[in-house]
Amino acid sequence: MPAPAFLLPAHPLDPRRVDPQFAWEARLLRDLGGEHHLVDHDALLAGAAHTAVRGVPAGRGPFWYRGWMLPSHRYAEFAAALAERGGQLLTSPPGYASAHELPGWYEVFEGATPQSVWLPLAGAGAEAGAGVEVGPPSAERLAAAVARLGGRGPAMVKDYVKSRKHEWDEACYIPELADLPAVERVVARFVELQAEHLAGGVVLRRFEEFTRVVWDTHGGPSDGGSSGSGPSDGGSSGGGPEGASDGRRRAVEARVWWLDGEPVLVGPHPDLPGCPAAPDLSVVRPLVRALGCRFVTTDLAERADGSGWRVVEVGDGQVSELPRGIDPSALLIALLAA
Repeated sequence: MPAPAFLLPAHPLDPRRVDPQFAWEARLLRDLGGEHHLVDHDALLAGAAHTAVRGVPAGRGPFWYRGWMLPSHRYAEFAAALAERGGQLLTSPPGYASAHELPGWYEVFEGATPQSVWLPLAGAGAEAGAGVEVGPPSAERLAAAVARLGGRGPAMVKDYVKSRKHEWDEACYIPELADLPAVERVVARFVELQAEHLAGGVVLRRFEEFTRVVWDTHGGPSDGGSSGSGPSDGGSSGGGPEGASDGRRRAVEARVWWLDGEPVLVGPHPDLPGCPAAPDLSVVRPLVRALGCRFVTTDLAERADGSGWRVVEVGDGQVSELPRGIDPSALLIALLAA
Protein backbone atom coordinates (compact mmCIF):
# COMPACT_ATOMS: atom_id res chain seq x y z
CA MET A 1 0.00 0.00 0.00
CA PRO A 2 1.39 3.43 -0.85
CA ALA A 3 2.03 5.97 1.89
CA PRO A 4 -1.10 7.94 2.76
CA ALA A 5 -1.58 11.33 1.15
CA PHE A 6 -3.19 14.24 3.00
CA LEU A 7 -6.27 16.19 1.98
CA LEU A 8 -6.16 19.82 3.13
CA PRO A 9 -8.73 22.61 2.69
CA ALA A 10 -8.09 25.01 -0.16
CA HIS A 11 -7.90 28.76 0.34
CA PRO A 12 -11.50 30.04 0.11
CA LEU A 13 -10.46 32.78 -2.36
CA ASP A 14 -7.81 30.87 -4.31
CA PRO A 15 -8.52 27.15 -4.83
CA ARG A 16 -4.94 26.53 -5.99
CA ARG A 17 -3.52 27.44 -2.56
CA VAL A 18 -3.91 25.78 0.82
CA ASP A 19 -6.02 27.47 3.48
CA PRO A 20 -3.69 29.75 5.50
CA GLN A 21 -4.60 27.94 8.72
CA PHE A 22 -3.04 24.74 7.36
CA ALA A 23 -0.21 26.20 5.27
CA TRP A 24 2.44 25.36 7.84
CA GLU A 25 1.28 21.73 7.98
CA ALA A 26 1.51 21.60 4.18
CA ARG A 27 5.06 22.94 4.29
CA LEU A 28 6.08 20.45 6.95
CA LEU A 29 4.50 17.61 4.99
CA ARG A 30 6.56 18.56 1.93
CA ASP A 31 9.72 18.68 4.06
CA LEU A 32 8.92 15.17 5.31
CA GLY A 33 8.39 13.86 1.78
CA GLY A 34 4.60 13.70 2.12
CA GLU A 35 1.98 14.43 -0.51
CA HIS A 36 -1.11 16.57 -0.17
CA HIS A 37 -4.08 17.58 -2.30
CA LEU A 38 -6.69 20.29 -1.84
CA VAL A 39 -10.43 20.00 -1.26
CA ASP A 40 -13.11 22.69 -1.17
CA HIS A 41 -14.36 22.87 2.40
CA ASP A 42 -17.22 25.24 1.57
CA ALA A 43 -18.45 22.80 -1.07
CA LEU A 44 -18.30 19.96 1.45
CA LEU A 45 -20.44 21.94 3.89
CA ALA A 46 -22.90 22.79 1.12
CA GLY A 47 -23.40 19.12 0.26
CA ALA A 48 -21.48 19.31 -3.02
CA ALA A 49 -18.91 16.64 -2.19
CA HIS A 50 -18.22 15.72 -5.82
CA THR A 51 -17.34 19.33 -6.55
CA ALA A 52 -15.21 19.51 -3.41
CA VAL A 53 -12.95 16.60 -4.44
CA ARG A 54 -12.63 17.22 -8.17
CA GLY A 55 -9.02 18.34 -7.73
CA VAL A 56 -8.04 15.07 -6.04
CA PRO A 57 -6.37 12.66 -8.49
CA ALA A 58 -8.51 9.64 -9.30
CA GLY A 59 -7.18 6.34 -8.06
CA ARG A 60 -5.00 7.96 -5.40
CA GLY A 61 -5.09 7.12 -1.74
CA PRO A 62 -5.42 6.18 1.01
CA PHE A 63 -6.00 9.59 2.57
CA TRP A 64 -5.89 11.36 5.87
CA TYR A 65 -8.01 14.51 6.02
CA ARG A 66 -6.58 17.45 7.97
CA GLY A 67 -8.95 20.35 7.97
CA TRP A 68 -11.93 22.13 9.43
CA MET A 69 -14.67 20.26 11.24
CA LEU A 70 -17.38 18.65 9.15
CA PRO A 71 -20.79 17.44 10.32
CA SER A 72 -20.80 13.66 10.36
CA HIS A 73 -23.24 13.35 7.46
CA ARG A 74 -21.08 15.67 5.34
CA TYR A 75 -18.01 13.58 6.18
CA ALA A 76 -19.89 10.49 4.95
CA GLU A 77 -20.65 12.29 1.66
CA PHE A 78 -16.98 13.25 1.44
CA ALA A 79 -15.91 9.62 1.85
CA ALA A 80 -18.43 8.45 -0.74
CA ALA A 81 -17.30 11.01 -3.33
CA LEU A 82 -13.68 9.94 -2.87
CA ALA A 83 -14.61 6.27 -3.12
CA GLU A 84 -16.26 6.91 -6.50
CA ARG A 85 -12.87 8.23 -7.64
CA GLY A 86 -11.06 5.19 -6.28
CA GLY A 87 -9.86 6.89 -3.08
CA GLN A 88 -10.31 5.90 0.55
CA LEU A 89 -10.27 7.89 3.77
CA LEU A 90 -8.37 6.02 6.48
CA THR A 91 -10.98 7.14 9.02
CA SER A 92 -14.33 5.65 8.08
CA PRO A 93 -17.55 7.67 8.43
CA PRO A 94 -18.69 5.61 11.46
CA GLY A 95 -15.26 6.04 13.02
CA TYR A 96 -15.39 9.78 12.44
CA ALA A 97 -18.82 10.09 14.06
CA SER A 98 -17.76 7.95 17.05
CA ALA A 99 -14.82 10.22 17.88
CA HIS A 100 -16.35 13.53 16.78
CA GLU A 101 -19.70 13.42 18.62
CA LEU A 102 -20.10 12.91 22.36
CA PRO A 103 -22.79 10.18 22.12
CA GLY A 104 -20.34 8.16 20.00
CA TRP A 105 -17.58 8.05 22.62
CA TYR A 106 -19.30 8.68 25.94
CA GLU A 107 -20.17 5.08 26.83
CA VAL A 108 -16.55 3.98 26.44
CA PHE A 109 -15.24 6.86 28.58
CA GLU A 110 -18.05 6.91 31.15
CA GLY A 111 -16.56 7.18 34.62
CA ALA A 112 -13.43 8.89 33.29
CA THR A 113 -15.31 11.97 32.05
CA PRO A 114 -17.93 14.26 33.62
CA GLN A 115 -21.37 12.64 33.82
CA SER A 116 -23.49 13.64 30.82
CA VAL A 117 -26.95 13.28 29.34
CA TRP A 118 -28.08 14.37 25.90
CA LEU A 119 -31.29 15.25 24.13
CA PRO A 120 -31.43 14.81 20.33
CA LEU A 121 -33.15 17.67 18.55
CA ALA A 122 -35.13 17.27 15.35
CA GLY A 123 -33.55 19.31 12.56
CA ALA A 124 -30.06 19.37 14.12
CA GLY A 125 -27.21 17.67 12.32
CA ALA A 126 -28.19 16.19 8.97
CA GLU A 127 -30.74 18.90 8.21
CA ALA A 128 -28.80 21.80 9.65
CA GLY A 129 -28.18 24.54 7.17
CA ALA A 130 -31.20 23.51 5.10
CA GLY A 131 -33.44 26.28 6.40
CA VAL A 132 -34.75 24.16 9.29
CA GLU A 133 -35.26 26.12 12.50
CA VAL A 134 -34.17 24.08 15.52
CA GLY A 135 -35.91 24.83 18.79
CA PRO A 136 -34.74 24.03 22.34
CA PRO A 137 -35.94 20.93 24.20
CA SER A 138 -39.24 21.20 26.01
CA ALA A 139 -39.32 21.99 29.71
CA GLU A 140 -40.45 18.43 30.37
CA ARG A 141 -37.51 16.90 28.49
CA LEU A 142 -35.06 19.20 30.25
CA ALA A 143 -36.51 18.37 33.67
CA ALA A 144 -36.14 14.65 32.95
CA ALA A 145 -32.53 15.17 31.81
CA VAL A 146 -31.75 17.17 34.96
CA ALA A 147 -33.21 14.36 37.08
CA ARG A 148 -30.92 11.87 35.34
CA LEU A 149 -27.95 14.03 36.40
CA GLY A 150 -29.09 13.91 40.02
CA GLY A 151 -31.19 17.07 40.00
CA ARG A 152 -28.73 19.33 41.81
CA GLY A 153 -25.33 20.94 41.43
CA PRO A 154 -23.63 22.91 38.65
CA ALA A 155 -23.49 21.83 35.02
CA MET A 156 -22.71 23.13 31.56
CA VAL A 157 -24.46 22.88 28.22
CA LYS A 158 -23.00 22.04 24.81
CA ASP A 159 -24.06 20.22 21.67
CA TYR A 160 -22.64 16.90 20.49
CA VAL A 161 -19.41 18.64 19.42
CA LYS A 162 -18.89 22.13 20.89
CA SER A 163 -19.81 24.47 23.70
CA ARG A 164 -20.11 28.25 23.72
CA LYS A 165 -17.54 28.86 26.42
CA HIS A 166 -17.03 32.47 25.37
CA GLU A 167 -20.65 33.15 26.37
CA TRP A 168 -20.06 31.37 29.65
CA ASP A 169 -22.76 32.91 31.84
CA GLU A 170 -25.22 33.43 29.01
CA ALA A 171 -25.13 30.16 27.09
CA CYS A 172 -22.82 27.67 28.75
CA TYR A 173 -22.71 27.51 32.56
CA ILE A 174 -25.63 26.43 34.75
CA PRO A 175 -24.84 27.26 38.42
CA GLU A 176 -27.61 25.06 39.85
CA LEU A 177 -29.55 22.32 38.08
CA ALA A 178 -32.36 22.58 40.63
CA ASP A 179 -33.14 26.03 39.19
CA LEU A 180 -35.09 24.69 36.21
CA PRO A 181 -36.03 28.14 34.80
CA ALA A 182 -32.32 28.97 34.68
CA VAL A 183 -31.59 25.65 32.95
CA GLU A 184 -34.25 26.42 30.34
CA ARG A 185 -32.92 29.94 29.84
CA VAL A 186 -29.28 28.90 29.31
CA VAL A 187 -30.21 26.00 27.04
CA ALA A 188 -32.55 28.14 24.95
CA ARG A 189 -29.88 30.80 24.51
CA PHE A 190 -27.30 28.16 23.58
CA VAL A 191 -29.60 26.72 20.90
CA GLU A 192 -30.37 30.20 19.60
CA LEU A 193 -26.69 31.13 19.28
CA GLN A 194 -25.66 27.84 17.72
CA ALA A 195 -28.44 28.23 15.15
CA GLU A 196 -27.65 26.21 12.00
CA HIS A 197 -24.35 25.07 13.54
CA LEU A 198 -26.07 23.04 16.27
CA ALA A 199 -24.68 19.50 16.11
CA GLY A 200 -27.07 16.68 16.96
CA GLY A 201 -28.75 17.98 20.06
CA VAL A 202 -28.17 19.39 23.55
CA VAL A 203 -25.81 17.86 26.10
CA LEU A 204 -25.91 18.60 29.83
CA ARG A 205 -22.61 17.83 31.52
CA ARG A 206 -21.74 17.78 35.21
CA PHE A 207 -19.44 20.64 36.15
CA GLU A 208 -16.13 19.59 37.71
CA GLU A 209 -13.37 21.63 39.32
CA PHE A 210 -10.01 21.49 37.52
CA THR A 211 -6.59 22.96 38.25
CA ARG A 212 -6.29 26.39 36.69
CA VAL A 213 -3.62 28.88 35.82
CA VAL A 214 -3.68 32.50 34.65
CA TRP A 215 -2.54 32.32 31.02
CA ASP A 216 -2.60 35.12 28.49
CA THR A 217 -3.53 34.93 24.82
CA HIS A 218 0.12 35.03 23.73
CA GLY A 219 1.01 31.71 25.25
CA GLY A 220 2.47 32.54 28.63
CA PRO A 221 1.59 33.13 32.27
CA SER A 222 0.20 36.54 33.10
CA ASP A 223 1.88 38.67 35.76
CA GLY A 224 0.73 37.59 39.17
CA GLY A 225 -0.78 34.37 37.86
CA SER A 226 -0.44 31.11 39.72
CA SER A 227 -2.01 27.71 39.72
CA GLY A 228 -5.32 27.30 41.46
CA SER A 229 -8.69 25.65 41.22
CA GLY A 230 -11.78 26.74 39.38
CA PRO A 231 -14.16 25.87 36.61
CA SER A 232 -13.68 24.29 33.24
CA ASP A 233 -16.58 24.07 30.84
CA GLY A 234 -16.44 20.27 30.78
CA GLY A 235 -15.66 20.20 27.08
CA SER A 236 -12.87 22.70 26.59
CA SER A 237 -10.71 24.94 28.73
CA GLY A 238 -11.74 28.24 30.28
CA GLY A 239 -14.60 29.59 32.28
CA GLY A 240 -15.76 33.08 33.01
CA PRO A 241 -13.12 35.77 32.47
CA GLU A 242 -10.97 36.17 35.54
CA GLY A 243 -7.40 37.11 36.33
CA ALA A 244 -4.98 39.89 35.62
CA SER A 245 -3.70 41.70 32.53
CA ASP A 246 -5.00 40.08 29.32
CA GLY A 247 -4.99 36.64 30.95
CA ARG A 248 -7.79 34.48 32.27
CA ARG A 249 -7.82 31.73 34.83
CA ARG A 250 -8.03 28.73 32.56
CA ALA A 251 -8.20 25.03 33.22
CA VAL A 252 -4.83 23.42 32.55
CA GLU A 253 -5.51 20.97 29.74
CA ALA A 254 -3.34 18.68 27.69
CA ARG A 255 -4.22 17.47 24.21
CA VAL A 256 -3.03 13.95 23.41
CA TRP A 257 -2.93 12.68 19.82
CA TRP A 258 -3.44 8.93 19.44
CA LEU A 259 -2.81 6.70 16.44
CA ASP A 260 -3.93 3.08 16.57
CA GLY A 261 -4.23 3.25 20.36
CA GLU A 262 -0.79 4.74 21.02
CA PRO A 263 -0.02 8.34 22.05
CA VAL A 264 2.21 9.95 19.40
CA LEU A 265 2.06 13.60 20.49
CA VAL A 266 1.30 15.26 23.83
CA GLY A 267 1.02 19.01 24.11
CA PRO A 268 -1.04 21.84 25.55
CA HIS A 269 -4.61 22.60 24.57
CA PRO A 270 -4.74 25.12 21.69
CA ASP A 271 -6.34 27.66 24.04
CA LEU A 272 -3.18 27.56 26.21
CA PRO A 273 -0.22 27.39 23.82
CA GLY A 274 3.01 26.80 25.67
CA CYS A 275 1.32 25.87 28.94
CA PRO A 276 3.13 22.84 30.37
CA ALA A 277 1.07 19.75 31.14
CA ALA A 278 2.14 16.17 31.83
CA PRO A 279 -1.02 14.05 31.98
CA ASP A 280 -1.16 10.55 33.40
CA LEU A 281 -2.31 8.35 30.51
CA SER A 282 -2.65 5.08 32.41
CA VAL A 283 -6.45 5.28 32.68
CA VAL A 284 -7.03 6.78 29.25
CA ARG A 285 -4.90 4.45 27.13
CA PRO A 286 -7.14 1.34 27.43
CA LEU A 287 -10.23 3.48 26.83
CA VAL A 288 -8.83 4.92 23.60
CA ARG A 289 -8.04 1.39 22.46
CA ALA A 290 -11.56 0.25 23.37
CA LEU A 291 -13.05 3.08 21.29
CA GLY A 292 -11.43 1.48 18.25
CA CYS A 293 -10.92 4.65 16.20
CA ARG A 294 -7.59 4.96 14.43
CA PHE A 295 -6.77 8.67 14.82
CA VAL A 296 -8.23 10.55 17.79
CA THR A 297 -7.43 13.23 20.32
CA THR A 298 -8.25 13.42 24.01
CA ASP A 299 -8.30 16.65 26.00
CA LEU A 300 -7.38 15.94 29.60
CA ALA A 301 -7.57 18.13 32.72
CA GLU A 302 -6.41 17.45 36.26
CA ARG A 303 -8.92 17.64 39.06
CA ALA A 304 -8.33 20.53 41.43
CA ASP A 305 -8.12 18.15 44.40
CA GLY A 306 -5.28 16.24 42.72
CA SER A 307 -7.30 13.03 42.50
CA GLY A 308 -6.48 12.37 38.85
CA TRP A 309 -6.84 13.42 35.24
CA ARG A 310 -10.25 13.56 33.56
CA VAL A 311 -11.25 13.31 29.92
CA VAL A 312 -13.01 16.56 29.06
CA GLU A 313 -13.28 15.94 25.33
CA VAL A 314 -12.60 13.32 22.68
CA GLY A 315 -12.19 14.33 19.04
CA ASP A 316 -11.38 12.99 15.62
CA GLY A 317 -7.71 13.72 15.01
CA GLN A 318 -8.31 14.88 11.45
CA VAL A 319 -10.22 17.96 12.61
CA SER A 320 -8.47 18.67 15.93
CA GLU A 321 -6.47 21.88 16.14
CA LEU A 322 -2.73 21.85 16.81
CA PRO A 323 -1.54 24.41 19.38
CA ARG A 324 0.80 27.18 18.32
CA GLY A 325 4.47 26.52 18.94
CA ILE A 326 4.33 22.73 18.99
CA ASP A 327 6.37 20.60 16.57
CA PRO A 328 3.98 18.05 15.02
CA SER A 329 6.70 16.24 13.05
CA ALA A 330 6.39 13.05 15.10
CA LEU A 331 2.63 13.03 14.50
CA LEU A 332 2.90 13.58 10.75
CA ILE A 333 5.66 10.97 10.42
CA ALA A 334 3.46 8.43 12.21
CA LEU A 335 0.50 9.26 9.97
CA LEU A 336 2.61 8.93 6.85
CA ALA A 337 3.71 5.48 8.02
CA ALA A 338 0.24 4.29 9.00
